[in-house]
Amino acid sequence: MTRKPRPRRSPLPQRDGVDAVRLKLPVDGGWATVRDHLVERLAPQAGVIDAMLAAGEFVTMEGPVKPDAPYVAGQLIWFHRDLAPEVPVPFPIDVLYRDEHLVVADKPHFLATTPRGSHVTQTALARLRRELDLPQLSAAHRLDRLTAGVVMFIVRPEERGRYQTLFSAKAVRKEYEAVAPHDPTLELPRTVLSRIEKVRGIIAASEIPGEPNSESRIELLDHRPAPGHGDAGLGRYRLRPQTGRTHQLRVHMNSLGLPLLGDPVYPDVLPQPPADDFTRPLQLLATTLEFSDPITGKQHSFTTRRTLQAWEAYDRWAGDAPTTD
Repeated sequence: MTRKPRPRRSPLPQRDGVDAVRLKLPVDGGWATVRDHLVERLAPQAGVIDAMLAAGEFVTMEGPVKPDAPYVAGQLIWFHRDLAPEVPVPFPIDVLYRDEHLVVADKPHFLATTPRGSHVTQTALARLRRELDLPQLSAAHRLDRLTAGVVMFIVRPEERGRYQTLFSAKAVRKEYEAVAPHDPTLELPRTVLSRIEKVRGIIAASEIPGEPNSESRIELLDHRPAPGHGDAGLGRYRLRPQTGRTHQLRVHMNSLGLPLLGDPVYPDVLPQPPADDFTRPLQLLATTLEFSDPITGKQHSFTTRRTLQAWEAYDRWAGDAPTTD
């Protein structure tokens, strides 16, 4: 099998743990200069590009792009975008494990795993790159921004593929906990199989007819009465996904009539709260990650140190109520 060539490393250093943007000039381009293409492609006003070119902010492997540089089809150019201010997520990222190959972190709620959309510098990846001085750190997988818990990162770019293959080959045991309504009529544990599709630009994923592409094992760990949650109260659940579709656990729990507490998307998409509102975290926690290290052969098992706020709040209200686990 022929290996794909590795992407060229950026000649620009990171800013706040964020890589420079890499832009490839189209092969079928008809522009006279690089500037003409950049104006058409990137900026509503030519003055923005002219200022960046004058400041040497567009670079190739040979150095800054000159304002009158001729267009070269296929040429690679790097630059840093001006990023919008982001509200800091006021919770630490705990490092559970670190060696020369891996960093395993305990991500808080509200912090995206990797840069995406409006969340760029306030992401686990960018923060860990800065805090650990590991500019080449990359993510092996992702947790939703609203989900907390154990997430794994790769130290060496050349080893990323081997660790990511663990997830695609279903060689990683993942376990989550969640707090949701309790339904005493629902038979658990059970395995939920369905076809989940996520359409770009629509926030909620949907279950549709067709061959299943998602599988989750759902188990009730405990249940208790709770004020404001009906006669059946709340349940604490163990969730074991066998696949990794977008929002899979949230979709499957909602399909059982058990939407997770704090979920702003299922069953209904709610108005987005202010960016500085961290008061209602989604009650979903990635608790466990287990696998055999493809590089060292070690058997790894990592467990979160975090707990779910809704269950802790119940403990404070109920005192020493007995549990079933």
